[in-house]
Amino acid sequence: MTFKAAAIQMCSGVDPQRNADDMERLVREAALQGAIYVQTPEMTGALQKNRAELRAMLRDEAHDIIVARAASLARELQIHVHVGSTAIGREDGKIANRGFLFAPGGVRICTYDKIHMFDVDLDNGESWRESAAYEAGSQARIAELPFATLGFAICYDVRFPHLFRTEAMAGADILTVPAAFTRQTGEAHWEVLLRARAIENGAFLIAAAQGGVHEDGRETYGHSMIIDPWGKILARAGESGEAVLVADIDIDAVKAARGKIPNLKNGRDFSLDRVLATSGGTSI
Repeated sequence: MTFKAAAIQMCSGVDPQRNADDMERLVREAALQGAIYVQTPEMTGALQKNRAELRAMLRDEAHDIIVARAASLARELQIHVHVGSTAIGREDGKIANRGFLFAPGGVRICTYDKIHMFDVDLDNGESWRESAAYEAGSQARIAELPFATLGFAICYDVRFPHLFRTEAMAGADILTVPAAFTRQTGEAHWEVLLRARAIENGAFLIAAAQGGVHEDGRETYGHSMIIDPWGKILARAGESGEAVLVADIDIDAVKAARGKIPNLKNGRDFSLDRVLATSGGTSI
């Protein structure tokens, strides 16, 4: 089966209403190009590193403007809309970095909370403590759609290959990595990480990214991509500004790639033995 999928690149600001309008315009453009699955970036609703201001704009799912707009677009355009993520207020007062998938009827299929928190100190002086504001998820997830089985991840999750392997082993033939990658780490690792996750799992990978200098001062790397199971980049955006990437997804290519390199079947359990140099060994 072949269908058209889209990845939307944005440069979200601090105003959720304006970001929702931008998202709508870009989703409509993707649908006009024939896409029946459209993915938006991480933090579609707002990129806001001021925690007090972030908390002030938080809403729960029932009242979030991005959630409502995405559901409405899915219903009107009769497509699957995947909000890569947006900040959602939880009942316990904490914040979730949460992705949403909506069916063509506008019904929410599922959500995914980012599992791995970006807590790092970079060489250029940037320091990020995502766990100070967000509550990490603990549930990996796949969704069986009429045209493919989707595996979920968000941004920093891409550095944890066991998450993607678990999803692929469970039947995912499309892996997703909506992101807001920093410029420094993106220049070094973004493409190679995305292509590696696609190749090692014999799966398509769709990564809608934030790109450009944002109102809160951060700079994201952009370069949204759609990659096939052999690691070929089918579509790529530039490093900044909006873009709508659309590519034909032939699900049969997943079976073909996994048939050529059947590493999902060939994996074996093993144990680890630690040998201390001071404990002696075998003379040769």
